[in-house]
Amino acid sequence: MENAGGYAGRLLRVDLTSGKIAVEELNWESARKFIGGRGYCTKVLFDEVPEGTDPLGPDNKVIYGTGPLTGTPVPGSGRHIMVTKSPATNLFADTYAGGHFAPEMKFAGYDFIVIEGKAPRPSYIAIYDENVKIRDATHLWGKTTWETETLLKEEVRDRRARVSVIGPAGENLSNLAIVQNDYYHQCARGGVGAVMGSKNLKAVVVRGEKSIKVARPKHLLNWLTDIEKTVQASMEFGVIPNRMKMGTPLTLNITNEVGVLPTKNFKYGDFEGASGIDGYAFRERVIADTACFACNLGCTKVTKAGKGPYAGAVVGGPEYETDALLGSNCGIDSIDAMIYANVLCDSLGIDTVGAGNVIAWAMECYEKGILTKNDTGGIELRFGSESAVFEMIKRIATREGLGDILARGVKQASDVIGQGSEKFAMHTKGLEYPAYRPGPVSPAWGLFYAITERGACHRRGWPTQIEKDKLEQFSTEGRAELVKRLYDQRIPWHCGLTCDIVVMFFGLNHAHAAISLSAVTGWDISEEEIQKLCERVASLVRAFNIREGATRLDDTLAPRSFEPDLRGKGKGKALTKEMLNTMLDEYYTLRGWDKNGVPSRDLLAELGIDDVAFELKKAGKTWTNKSKEVRSNEKDGCRQ
Repeated sequence: MENAGGYAGRLLRVDLTSGKIAVEELNWESARKFIGGRGYCTKVLFDEVPEGTDPLGPDNKVIYGTGPLTGTPVPGSGRHIMVTKSPATNLFADTYAGGHFAPEMKFAGYDFIVIEGKAPRPSYIAIYDENVKIRDATHLWGKTTWETETLLKEEVRDRRARVSVIGPAGENLSNLAIVQNDYYHQCARGGVGAVMGSKNLKAVVVRGEKSIKVARPKHLLNWLTDIEKTVQASMEFGVIPNRMKMGTPLTLNITNEVGVLPTKNFKYGDFEGASGIDGYAFRERVIADTACFACNLGCTKVTKAGKGPYAGAVVGGPEYETDALLGSNCGIDSIDAMIYANVLCDSLGIDTVGAGNVIAWAMECYEKGILTKNDTGGIELRFGSESAVFEMIKRIATREGLGDILARGVKQASDVIGQGSEKFAMHTKGLEYPAYRPGPVSPAWGLFYAITERGACHRRGWPTQIEKDKLEQFSTEGRAELVKRLYDQRIPWHCGLTCDIVVMFFGLNHAHAAISLSAVTGWDISEEEIQKLCERVASLVRAFNIREGATRLDDTLAPRSFEPDLRGKGKGKALTKEMLNTMLDEYYTLRGWDKNGVPSRDLLAELGIDDVAFELKKAGKTWTNKSKEVRSNEKDGCRQ
């Protein structure tokens, strides 16, 4: 097993408190059970981060992860994962980025990097194959992500080095802080940048000269050839060519038509100014088409603003989520403004999803009179104000004035402001809604947001087109099965580790995962094993949150999501708590969990993770009977 292909076979452990650096052999039993990526990293987090750990304390850990497919010719194999305990939710957090950082980790000889403790001063980790050092970063503290990446490449004297870095938002411990690599790629959700900042860790720089072994190269080549034939055959239908041309902003055209595009703090699902920020408007500003490592979709676009005071601003993006959350959700219809907002967020190290969500919430607070000019520092914080968005992004990074509150994220900000603002704070479990509006038009998105362990999430599956074309409208029928199937479709690729956009557009399934993983590793992995991997990973992540105190009550939505739609296709209709509960019951049953969403001891044993059951029992998280079931539609029982 130790000779399995695809793996470097080593884990790098860096203790910032003591300065100790250790290289450990991969746990091959865990590798076989969890493959890599989300699965393996979650097992490390579960085993090594005790219940109740302060997310911003030295006992929390930041785990960089790859998978056996990373750095191989498998499409989209340029992604890495970061796993930690989130300061935004106090629960599990996983977040992913593309680019070239992940393959470089493997080329340096490491499948995983586990970072623990806290450095006595601002520091960065420099990795060059076997040479690993903790270096002083005092001179970099306060600099933007882009400045830091450029300076570090000069400092290590290698322009080919890959840099993963935080900006001022991370240094100031914002729950919206990202970790950025290759200038335009972000691990953005859950406040992972704040966790790095809490450790006085500015960046990780990596460069490697090693190679990656593929166990059965002919088998892999045959599979890749078949996939390429499928892709070429689909080119005539226009979906993939349009995606390649317009990137992710093409999604805005779809969500606006369907009625799930977040508009003015998720009040509505369509935007009258959509044509100003949609895929076609975006394409007019593209100056370069680029791609991540081993990607033949090439949906990473570099754009340049052409109008306004920010004309000439250049950024990799904006992606759909940025376009929607900082655009329609804030009432803004200018693609040039979106480019500049993206520049600010990326350079300062801020999650564009969280920023667009919390700023829109603040705009609604201002228009309702909950916030005044005294609170905003004189800013007219109204929907449609580009200057207000730009200024609040800057203040979130520096934590100045109202920015100090918004930097905590929408849940914690609404807890501070109160006055009924909690009713339109759009989050689940403390993580801001991304750019799909759950409601009567899309019950499936509601279920996805409710059940995802990190909070409201758009990366576990994309039900929009299937729900629109194949399921009964305004009904919960078939939603639980759809959500589980889409969620499970991505798990092997999140462990493998590849881009889920490639998975979705190329139609990759369990059979493809079994073939590619078997070819790369040399293990004989069946489709049945892939499905068992899905159940194992889903139950493990669920168990981590349960140990931290999460219950069924946390699998809910923002109150606004249960209100009748004010306009559009769902006008007058609502996604009710009863409907959500019906879907939750069905989903838990499909997973083999009890009515509170707790994996049974028998299931955990069947999945080969008896130790997880033991830890849950030790933590006092018992299995309840039907008389003790918790229903989230009990009176005032919907915990926010």
